[in-house]
Amino acid sequence: MSGHLIVKELGLQPYAPTWQAMREYTDRRDATSSDQLWLLQHPPVFTLGQAGKPEHLLDPGDIPVIQTDRGGQVTYHGPGQLVAYLLLDLRRAGLGIRALVTGLEQATISLLAEYGIPGNARPDAPGVYVNERKIASIGLRVRRGCTLHGLSLNTDMDLRPFTRINPCGYPGLAVTQLADLGVKCDIPNVGRAFSGHLAKALGYTLEFIKTRSTPLGESELSSPD
Repeated sequence: MSGHLIVKELGLQPYAPTWQAMREYTDRRDATSSDQLWLLQHPPVFTLGQAGKPEHLLDPGDIPVIQTDRGGQVTYHGPGQLVAYLLLDLRRAGLGIRALVTGLEQATISLLAEYGIPGNARPDAPGVYVNERKIASIGLRVRRGCTLHGLSLNTDMDLRPFTRINPCGYPGLAVTQLADLGVKCDIPNVGRAFSGHLAKALGYTLEFIKTRSTPLGESELSSPD
């Protein structure tokens, strides 16, 4: 067993303050701090990972672009996409980064199977795909032996901004989402179902914490560890 995982449902949150809150929590945590899973959505934003190349931003237009410290290339976040951020102590959990990526992929594939959708992972490109179309992206950072960032799952969103980038650095990569695959989506319910599959994949027990859908700040950082 990897331990206990606190799940926080945070609603719609701006990207930059959320990223900052993840870093602050990671920097101040100690051996007694809880592992956490943050479930949320972001307003429209393109993010470039550490390996991100500006040439993969084809036409960002009026959508903000943020250079971040996660792994990977460029992706898009917007309302209607489930974002799952994992704040885990890898050493305490006995997990390696490859095992964590595999766990995230397997949890997503299991979630899709629950909806009758066959999904698969690819050894050459982390994430989850349905009929060669990407439905979930993964980008992580390890800091002080702990993870931040995580996974985004296209649920019921406007997919057109993906045409303004080379998703994950792959020109012409097609994307899809649950709504286009016949799933009636309610993001909180999808998030809770995903949490269950992730807990099973990684060996965690879950505890859901009610939070207010207000911008992340010191009040969120000081909430239960």
